[in-house]
Amino acid sequence: MKTNITELPEWQALTAHHQQIATTHMQDWFDADPERFARMSLHFNDIFLDYSKNRITSETLPLLIRLASAAGLRGKIEELFTGKAVNFTEGRAALHTALRDPSATPLLQHGQDIKPAINHALQQINAFIRKVHSGEWRGSTGKPVRDIINIGIGGSHLGPLLGVNALSDYATLNLRCHFISNIDTMHVSEVLKQIDPEASLFIISSKSFTTLETTTNANTLKAWLQAQIPGKNINIHFAAVTAAAAKATAFGVPVAQIFPVWDWVGGRYSIWSSIGLPLALLIGEENFQEFLRGAHAMDEHFRHTDFEFNMPVIMALLGIWYINFFGANNHAIVPYSHQLTHLRTYLQQADMESNGKNISRDGTLLPYATGPIIWGEQGCNAQHAFHQLLHQGQHFIPVDFILVAQGQQNFAQHHDILVASGLSQAQALLYGKSYDAALAELIAAGADKTAAEILARHKSIPGNKPSNLLFVNSITPRSLGALLALYEHKIFVQGAIWNINSFDQWGVELGKQLLPRILADVTGAAELEPHDSSTRGLINHYKKVKA
Repeated sequence: MKTNITELPEWQALTAHHQQIATTHMQDWFDADPERFARMSLHFNDIFLDYSKNRITSETLPLLIRLASAAGLRGKIEELFTGKAVNFTEGRAALHTALRDPSATPLLQHGQDIKPAINHALQQINAFIRKVHSGEWRGSTGKPVRDIINIGIGGSHLGPLLGVNALSDYATLNLRCHFISNIDTMHVSEVLKQIDPEASLFIISSKSFTTLETTTNANTLKAWLQAQIPGKNINIHFAAVTAAAAKATAFGVPVAQIFPVWDWVGGRYSIWSSIGLPLALLIGEENFQEFLRGAHAMDEHFRHTDFEFNMPVIMALLGIWYINFFGANNHAIVPYSHQLTHLRTYLQQADMESNGKNISRDGTLLPYATGPIIWGEQGCNAQHAFHQLLHQGQHFIPVDFILVAQGQQNFAQHHDILVASGLSQAQALLYGKSYDAALAELIAAGADKTAAEILARHKSIPGNKPSNLLFVNSITPRSLGALLALYEHKIFVQGAIWNINSFDQWGVELGKQLLPRILADVTGAAELEPHDSSTRGLINHYKKVKA
């Protein structure tokens, strides 16, 4: 494949197609085709996708699929699942899918089958769950665990945070889960006010066990716990999820409470591994297995289904259509579900850290845009915050609405309003309100004709704004696993077509490299390193105010 995909005839065909339909209003397509919804919707297990409210005709998706085929997507999918070094800048596979694959089919890395190690880690997690849930695991003063505190950042934080909040109804024990990621002491202090030190289990999640924010917080919490329970062996209160077991042991974590994670699991794809320990402890081993099964079912759908019926592929291709042909630079995630409160931040990392790249596989500068800015909020809150911009702003913003069909039975009216709110917003984005309709409303309400003609311009809404609508039957471990895997694969497909590495994050690493030098100057008496005038001035300002 050519590095510059814009030179492909499939890309040129899409460019011509875009020019033909770009000014057409979706309302015209709906009016002309009563079967549009039926043709442009998909059902997979507990997830239903309506993609009919997109700026596409019956020709668009086949053209996009041809582009995907020209980019070698099918082969790249197989490389992902079979353990090839798809993270080519670091020489690593990206085998998060293997973590949820229950088959015994061997999967080799460096000449060794990794399936036994995955199964052993899962057995270790399950054994620990049973100890905690039975009360066999006790703290240094004999109390069973009540508070679980996850100490991590990035993928070691966002996945467990999302899962614990989304699946709290599936808690099998009266546990409270807390999360510390921020190095800001206010964050630490807020958590410490809520927990019982004698009934606390601190989980340190860091692949390298050197992440500055995580190790700093871990040391602070260890000192705090020692002060709260003087004279006791507090190491029993700590577990670690890491690839650096020796460092965890040196910290004081008992060997039996060190859980593995491997270099072929990226942080933003690690909820399926031991990083998911807080979630597994909350919902229990069977529910955690259901979470993995849901993701694996989506894996199988993604790997084996023809592209025209493949949910992750279709969502990915629609994203490329808008980013590269309509010039969209962002994408809104709007779940009408309190359980999915943290989905937006989870997907921000998953998408922006994966596909926020400007270099192709062969090291050349890309001449086209890649990953979008991911943003959003819970649906009803979003309506009263930023939906005005969606409807009348001049930015082109595709939206994913995510609705849940089954809510709490005791609050049926609330849930009906919630679902109707999401459907009405998607419809409003589609149709908008014409100037003539706005004017007619004002005249019918008795407004002066001259004033109405002016006001109608302010009340007219263009519509023709694209959206996907995902309906999830209910938020269960299985459906959540499938939903997260759906977005993982969507992101992978886009990176594969853009010919980039979706599994490294060198931009993140740069800040980590610069931090020690600046920290030394911030804490030292004299400047140790040369800096630009802005950084130097800000360091001096901070030190002056601090003093």
